[in-house]
Amino acid sequence: MTNATRVQLASIRVITEDIPRLVHFYEVLTGATPQYLTEDFVELVTPSATFAVSGSARVAFITTGTPRGGANSSAIVEFLVEDTSAVYEGLVAEFGDQLDVVQPPTMMPWGNVSALIRDPDGSLVNLYTPVTPEAWQLQHNRTPKPLNAQEVL
Repeated sequence: MTNATRVQLASIRVITEDIPRLVHFYEVLTGATPQYLTEDFVELVTPSATFAVSGSARVAFITTGTPRGGANSSAIVEFLVEDTSAVYEGLVAEFGDQLDVVQPPTMMPWGNVSALIRDPDGSLVNLYTPVTPEAWQLQHNRTPKPLNAQEVL
């Protein structure tokens, strides 16, 4: 590929039947202010990419394999967070028993602390923080770059 054909991930969009509920969840998670471009298309702009939410009517023109809210079972949305346990506890405080926890904060073999939850539509969401030098190095070679000054390279 030449530079003229460079590709960058700009956003991910999730389709839902309950826009306010899903937007609230991701607003609490990311701290981003929702930008309602229309009543059924919302963007939450984070430092590394945009997370968008829209209603199914917005994609009704797709007649084969039409995206449906709550039907995602093949992807995990991953968020690099400064402190997995703190973000997890904040979500527990906000949503209580309504938070669908798949795995509470756990040290992974590759050096990240990770919590796996489901959003209100059932999509998997991974919150992770690199904690070992190897995990920090791996994240340093990726986008987004590490969030804090604890990085040791």
